[in-house]
Amino acid sequence: MSAELINRNGNEVTVQFTIKLTGSMLDDEQSLQQSLNEAGQVAMIPMLEQFDTNGEPIRVSGVKHTVRERSPQTYETPYGPVQVLRNTYQSCRGGRGYVPLEADGRMILNSTPRYAQIVSGKYARFGADAICEDLLECNGRKLSRNYAKKLSDVVGTIAQFHESEWEYELPEFGRAVHSVTLSLDGTCMLMHKDGWREAMCGSIAFYDNQGERLHTIYCSATPEYGKEKFKSKLSREIQRVQEKYPTVLYIGLADGAKDNWVFLRHYTKRLLLDFYHAREYISKAGLAIFDRDKAGMDAWVDDWSDRLKHKQGTAGRFINEVEMQRANLDKRNFIERDEELRKVIGHFNNYKSKMNYAYHTNHHLPIGSGVTEAACKVLVKQRMGISGSRWKEEGASCVLALRTLKLTSGRWQQFWSYTMRHGCTLC
Repeated sequence: MSAELINRNGNEVTVQFTIKLTGSMLDDEQSLQQSLNEAGQVAMIPMLEQFDTNGEPIRVSGVKHTVRERSPQTYETPYGPVQVLRNTYQSCRGGRGYVPLEADGRMILNSTPRYAQIVSGKYARFGADAICEDLLECNGRKLSRNYAKKLSDVVGTIAQFHESEWEYELPEFGRAVHSVTLSLDGTCMLMHKDGWREAMCGSIAFYDNQGERLHTIYCSATPEYGKEKFKSKLSREIQRVQEKYPTVLYIGLADGAKDNWVFLRHYTKRLLLDFYHAREYISKAGLAIFDRDKAGMDAWVDDWSDRLKHKQGTAGRFINEVEMQRANLDKRNFIERDEELRKVIGHFNNYKSKMNYAYHTNHHLPIGSGVTEAACKVLVKQRMGISGSRWKEEGASCVLALRTLKLTSGRWQQFWSYTMRHGCTLC
């Protein structure tokens, strides 16, 4: 090892290493990375030792503990494995050992907090094999795929265990919050035993008075019957937001699933069918009416979509239009086309009261649940849908917990601040 500790003065550590230049830039860069890792390993020894005791008796939760043994332990760090001697304590009644270095240093498994943060942050984005390859190529750090998964699962478990008590702060917005949309939707993921099941995603999006999105809180849950776990998570987030912003306009945005409306009615009376969901039904009607006339269909769909978005009362007029077109259908594939138009008319009749798009557009209010649609793709599909993936409940819930923290701006940093402040306990 080329790096060495040359001085330790109080809380200052000086590490020195030498690099031999070879004339090959790539080789020299790789040599520098290796030397930096070696220097990191050297510096980590006193960094870890600062959290240990000198062997004196201590009290843990009011109970006296004494040193049971002093033994070597290897800890995983961003720079490589580091072995140090540490004291293990136990009370006179026996029981589980207590290691001050690990408790006060906020170790997760046998990993330092920073290394756990790096690995779990990467695991939130891609699979264990990709993490191992990335760390080796970028940092010269070897890692087993099993340890990557195990460490990340522990971090995800900590996040879930404390999610109801650790209240994450909202960022400071440069502009006043004018409206907040509440939205939820589902998307399928492949479970290990149950096959394809629906995972849930939710979003709370903040907008200014010009309709510009300021911030989004994401929420997700693995497949479950009844969706109670997900609803509890999203409810908790909504309640915290409404406590801070009690006077802003809350808009419930969703597709046609009845269960979504039942949930949203608890938090707002302003309910709106996702505009792009309504447009899909206009397209279905256009296909049934115009059949093979694609140019005519496209023009008709665009016209009625524009009217629905910008003109009051368009939903009722559209129903009349489709009824007229239905009465004048030609005989080609009549039964199928007629049935399709009947469904479109029924859908618009059911949701006409939730199609006040013109008012919302004129007042710069959101009309689409695209944020949640995107969340389904980004939160769930991108990671849980990796080719060959089949998930067990425990592993999937940990990954979704990590992804939610990573994708909600500011929360990943706050989570680690809470972890360093309160520790990594799971009890």
